[in-house]
Amino acid sequence: MSNKVNLRTLLFSCVALSSIAFGGLIACSKAPSNSDQATAEPAKPTKSVDEFIAGANKTYLDNYYEYNAAQWVYVTYLNDDSAMLATKANEKWMAMEKELLSEARVYKDAPMSAETKKAYINMTQGKTLLPPDTPEARAELARIGTHMEGVYGAGKYCKPESGTENCRDLNQLSDVLAKSRDYNELVDAWTGWHGIARAYRGDYQRYVEIANSGARAYGFSDLGASWKSGYDMPANEFEADVERLWQQVEPLYKALHCKVRTDLSKQYGADKVPLDKPIPAHLLGNMWSQQWDSIYDLVEPYPGVGDLDITAALVKQNKDAIAITKIAENFFTSLGLRSLPDSFWKNSMLTKPRDREVVCHASAWTMDAKEDVRIKQCIEPTDEEFETIHHELGHIYYDLAYNDKPMLFQNGANDGFHEAIGDTIVLSITPGYLNAIGLIESTESSEQTVINQQMKLALGKIAFLPFGKLIDQWRWKVFSGEIKPEDYNKTWWELRTKYQGISAPVERTEQDFDAGAKYHIAANVPYTRYFIAHILQFQFHKALCDAAGFKGPLHECSIYNSKEAGAKLQTMLAAGASKPWQDVLEEAIGTRQMDASAIIDYFAPLMQWLEKENQGQACGW
Repeated sequence: MSNKVNLRTLLFSCVALSSIAFGGLIACSKAPSNSDQATAEPAKPTKSVDEFIAGANKTYLDNYYEYNAAQWVYVTYLNDDSAMLATKANEKWMAMEKELLSEARVYKDAPMSAETKKAYINMTQGKTLLPPDTPEARAELARIGTHMEGVYGAGKYCKPESGTENCRDLNQLSDVLAKSRDYNELVDAWTGWHGIARAYRGDYQRYVEIANSGARAYGFSDLGASWKSGYDMPANEFEADVERLWQQVEPLYKALHCKVRTDLSKQYGADKVPLDKPIPAHLLGNMWSQQWDSIYDLVEPYPGVGDLDITAALVKQNKDAIAITKIAENFFTSLGLRSLPDSFWKNSMLTKPRDREVVCHASAWTMDAKEDVRIKQCIEPTDEEFETIHHELGHIYYDLAYNDKPMLFQNGANDGFHEAIGDTIVLSITPGYLNAIGLIESTESSEQTVINQQMKLALGKIAFLPFGKLIDQWRWKVFSGEIKPEDYNKTWWELRTKYQGISAPVERTEQDFDAGAKYHIAANVPYTRYFIAHILQFQFHKALCDAAGFKGPLHECSIYNSKEAGAKLQTMLAAGASKPWQDVLEEAIGTRQMDASAIIDYFAPLMQWLEKENQGQACGW
């Protein structure tokens, strides 16, 4: 998956991915344990629980558009004025939500219907951020959150010897990581961007302190405990489930790592890439080493065989941002889903403006919880952006599918569902699909073609899995206090080495804040959702392919033009967060458990090839 986020339903900030998204309500069915509950004696209720939930839905909706408008203006017009407006909107939202959540405590033991209980749970569990008690703390939290995202969004690396004339932003530095094969140039770009986050290391430490105080005010031991409460299961079971899923896919990741390291050692020399050590992080084509598809040319199994050059095709056909977005919309309408509202085309930001700073990080927004849906993305005619817009429209169609439901049900079944839907669609960008829409000519399929295509996809999907897991492994321990501020960077690299098998290209110290070089740290965005999404998307893909009546290897399936698959997809989307995710999953694909077996099935040809290629190599680190 590309480095994308979805600053969408601000009410549900487990999906809303901005540092200024504080409302986070996510589905879960487990109330806090006795040890997690607030100790203060609640007041007596003045209305029925049904009346309270109805009022809460109305209050959120009444405040929703104003809040979103301030955040939209900020990330599409980065300046001091918009930052002030966004900060004030944050403060207002937190004050509003604090009142609602304080009142909600009164009803925690009240008898409820199943529907009301689900809404109550959605309102009180799995929250990304909880408002602190005092106006001063809420104001400080809002200011720091806005500041950190501003530092990140406007960050530039200027070489000391060249002043401000040779300053590069994240997109430009990422371009170096993706395209350069000069070792020293890669080191310079990597260290340049990672130096940006030093400016807010102290801010982040303070942010954690205040955010934890908010979580404790509502009965959680720390903010991480709030995050983990949102998965319809006890937190310890959820953590064990994530570990179980990782163990299913770990052998495939390690086989991929072994082959990639061997090829990189040939490219840069065994002195720079030893065959028994972690891979230097700057050599994997991505600023965070989270996806490795940009170095496909260095590890391509069969050079030149079956190359699907989407970028060249888009450039040749003069596809601009609007045309690329319409191709993605056409995928969804081919399934029988509706066309995008006219307001989408009027209000979205699909290209990077030339006259101002913006946050180019791709994101999908629902502004009013109804029809005003938007994309914020700086689309270029590349294969990555082509896939990203298909992904982002997955969020948009999810938003539209459940926009008839009360606010407390307007979310994915769990936060991984929202990300999984878009990525499920991306799995259908097959040679057959690209040929059907006239983007590329039909390519001859062969065993070598399959291996090449699977290698390229694995460099994105499989390489991502440990990264998707470790970010919140780090943050949960930061929130709990197990990781102290003086060990932020040391423990960050310990986890990256443990799970990813990578190392920093140059010596790092506690003056650095390398975790903060990732947007989701600056923006306080939970990240386990992306790991879950990478599991669920293959489960969804298999279920939709079955609905489409597809016969053959799973990696060859595209659900494009299948109304049967579209109907199954729409049913799942329309459920929103009205049921526990286990129920939604069972209704969609017949199981109540997330499972990675579909990934193993999908990549079976590649795994067999990797096992042969890695014979005689000292895999591991």
